[in-house]
Amino acid sequence: MATPAFTIRVFGIYLLGLGAILIVAPGALLRLFGMPPPVEIWIHVVGMLVAFLGLYYVRAAAAGLSAFFAWTVPVRLSVLAFFVAFVVLLAAPPTLLLFGLVDAAAAAWTWRALRATRP
Repeated sequence: MATPAFTIRVFGIYLLGLGAILIVAPGALLRLFGMPPPVEIWIHVVGMLVAFLGLYYVRAAAAGLSAFFAWTVPVRLSVLAFFVAFVVLLAAPPTLLLFGLVDAAAAAWTWRALRATRP
């Protein structure tokens, strides 16, 4: 079974990659999911923030910050809840849910790894 640090490192690498794509080529990614290409700077700003979060995850994994690992689980699970609300209430594209599912699956993976390490 994977260690909690490993799950956090993998999720951090995912965030770094997603952030880089949103900074450099957000239109290509959004088109893949049936979303219109961006016309404003905000998607690049979001990409920068996602990449910074990814860096924090990778560094926290390397430092073995187990409290941080546990803190991320409910936050990452809430991403899916927010995305469902955005789709239902704000008419966001349903493909947004795919990103929420990745967060939820990764959170569940970390949660299982944390439970496996408890005495």
